[in-house]
Amino acid sequence: MLDNETKRRIDTARDVLVGKVPDPKSQVEQITIALIYKFMDDMDKEAVEMGGKASFFAGDYQKYAWSKIFAPQLGGFEMLALYADAITRMAQNPNLPQLFRDIFKNAYLPYRDPETLKLFLKTINDFSYDHSERLGDAFEYLLSVLGSQGDAGQFRTPRHIIDFMVQVVAPQKNDTILDPACGTAGFLISSFKYILKANTKKIPGDGLTTDERKKLLANFKGYDISPDMVRLSLVNLYLHGFVQPQILEYDTLSSEDRWNEYADVIMANPPFMSPKGGIKPHKKFSVQSNRSEVLFVDYIAEHLRPTGRAAVIVPEGIIFQSAGAYKQLRKMLVDKYLYAVVSLPAGVFNPYSGVKTSILFLDVQLARKTDAILFVKIENDGFGLGAQRREMAGSDLPDAANILADYIKASRSGTLDTFKPEGKPCCALLVKKETLAENGEYNLTGERYRIAKRKVNQKWPMVELKELCAFVSGFAFKSENLFKEPPDNSFLPVIKIGSFGNRGYVSATDVEYHKYSNELEKFLVRKGDIVIAMTGATVGKTAISQYDNFLLNQRVGLVRSNEKTNQDYLRIMLFSDSFYDFCQKTAGGGAQGNISPSYLQDYKIPFPPPEVQREIVAEIEGHQKLIDGARQVVENWKPQIDIDPEWPMVKLAEIIDDIETGVSVNSINRNIVEGEIGILKTSAVTYGVFKPEEHKAVLPDEITRVKCNPKKNSIIISRMNTEAMVGASAYIDKDYSNLYLPDRLWQTAINRKDVNVKYLHLIISSDSYRKRISDICGGTSGSMKNISKTNFLGLSIPLPPLTVQREIIAKIEAERKAIDGCRELIAIYEAKIKQVIDKVWED
Repeated sequence: MLDNETKRRIDTARDVLVGKVPDPKSQVEQITIALIYKFMDDMDKEAVEMGGKASFFAGDYQKYAWSKIFAPQLGGFEMLALYADAITRMAQNPNLPQLFRDIFKNAYLPYRDPETLKLFLKTINDFSYDHSERLGDAFEYLLSVLGSQGDAGQFRTPRHIIDFMVQVVAPQKNDTILDPACGTAGFLISSFKYILKANTKKIPGDGLTTDERKKLLANFKGYDISPDMVRLSLVNLYLHGFVQPQILEYDTLSSEDRWNEYADVIMANPPFMSPKGGIKPHKKFSVQSNRSEVLFVDYIAEHLRPTGRAAVIVPEGIIFQSAGAYKQLRKMLVDKYLYAVVSLPAGVFNPYSGVKTSILFLDVQLARKTDAILFVKIENDGFGLGAQRREMAGSDLPDAANILADYIKASRSGTLDTFKPEGKPCCALLVKKETLAENGEYNLTGERYRIAKRKVNQKWPMVELKELCAFVSGFAFKSENLFKEPPDNSFLPVIKIGSFGNRGYVSATDVEYHKYSNELEKFLVRKGDIVIAMTGATVGKTAISQYDNFLLNQRVGLVRSNEKTNQDYLRIMLFSDSFYDFCQKTAGGGAQGNISPSYLQDYKIPFPPPEVQREIVAEIEGHQKLIDGARQVVENWKPQIDIDPEWPMVKLAEIIDDIETGVSVNSINRNIVEGEIGILKTSAVTYGVFKPEEHKAVLPDEITRVKCNPKKNSIIISRMNTEAMVGASAYIDKDYSNLYLPDRLWQTAINRKDVNVKYLHLIISSDSYRKRISDICGGTSGSMKNISKTNFLGLSIPLPPLTVQREIIAKIEAERKAIDGCRELIAIYEAKIKQVIDKVWED
């Protein structure tokens, strides 16, 4: 367990470096080099105290001993020169074992500021090499700052995901364990800890004999193409007890030198990105490709021993891409290696990538015994999916691990018929291999088969879309042939994904134009046609064209019903949540999402007789008319205050006695429980009504720093936000003793008896004053904007008599009550529409 003091020292070392070494990776390298330097000196001192001799800083290298660098007679620049020379020459020190020489390979000091170095080394001096687990934990914490994407497309794998994969694979003490893209050796460290824990009586690993422990340490191996990653892995393993770690600088995909080396367990999160133009692999792979993610999975599968197991994180392209290499890889996996696919949420790698991923679990023996693949879906991995990845309750990972363990046990014991996925958590689903192979795609998207399975016993027959409508894929118009303004009448507007407007209609604004010719006739969109987003974050979003003679661009598909089908009924089915969810889950969602036309055409919908279709359409259209009318009222309503020019104008500085500002504290993105306190989010006031549920839990060690609560009869204002949201405010109708303001929110205190606080809020939240507030904010257009107290208090507002203020409030609150009734009506009839659609899908 990492103690707070060790964490504080690492944070301090980074804080010292950040002004001179802003890159987190370089900071980690400098701290790594300094720590090993200090630890070598600690080991020399320990040897001398025990009657031996210094072994690292001996001979010509004695002058570089840590104590020499701190000699009081050395000036700042002399200290800098000595340390810079030492770390540069240390790789040639014959007294060092190869491990340490590798660590110092190409080391250098990237700055020349004596004061920075002195403060930095003083911080490092507080660490000592004491052979404890604490050092390994400290280095793991240091490596956690390497959150950004590497040059080769590598991402740091979250520790809890690594531990989950290791738990499922369950490496044993006699297994050889490999990570062919090891990064900082996270999978190897977690596997080592897992084995120690499995062989523990009182302290970790005390159930292993001396010989077993020695063999265990020799069983771990990692490759990485980056020398920097190799260095970090070596240190990480060394600090976890590996005296001679086996981490090799090796190009797994291009080099053949180690092709004939196999392992019992392989775990990896390989690079997702292939260099421009692909890579140049050797010819020994079963699947010929220049895509790194394809080749890494191929390599892992082919390098398992006959009893081997593996777990590998893959991008969604591996799961569903229709290119030949991807299909060939999936077929090989399904036939020989794969037994389970675990879908991860799209935000697991936030904030540095929103790429959607899955985990493939391979087992050579298990794959031979089973005729099905287990699909498991993780929706909550224990952390929020936003940029901050705040810890939250309700993780699905323990349930997923239990499901996989039950499946493995049943498969190995030959009692697979006792494993029933129905009713299990994490949407567990077994799919026969023959089902995966039906169309030759071997698609590994679990939701595709889950939806198909759910529809087996429909009331109405299930019919594929290709039997009910024509489908047209968009045309790849060249950008140089598109114009913002049509040069003449022969140019037509082009529908793109950006043309999908609100309410499910095609937008005719902000379109581009292309010259029409007869060969483009099949891409003409007519009024009433349905268009579908085929790729991107909104894949599966549908819209209906209310225009004739638009052209269909690539990434958009067109659906037009045939004589069998009521076009309005088809539109209802394709606008449903079921269809959108199918597209999102089949495509993988996120910015990388993509769905092929063949999947759409294979999608089945319930198909009642024509008269029933007409009844369904009529019922839904009746509900929709009520919704549209109510929505128009809601959208057009704005609180109106008729300003009398005779009313005096009063500056806010004369009305507002005080403005309190919150503070920035560390918090967890979850709701507070009894006994805790929370910090508000800016979203608590964004839409003009106070939402106390929009908060996060304050960490215990930050509680003393919070200062102001939301108080009754005050106004909270968003003082720092986007251009559209800065100045948003809400009236507070009661005290909140367990909630506090962050530094982006203000709270006003008003004590004048001639000012009604609700009236003041109506004025400053009106469109005209929001515009004035935005105009006085600092910050450039498109960036975060902020209000200064001076500028805000300098605004003047009209101030009628108190009786008039109350009349205005009463009038607007009555209107608001009617508007809330319209909103409730919208919600009721939207639910009715959903009920009608759900009824069509009923068993």
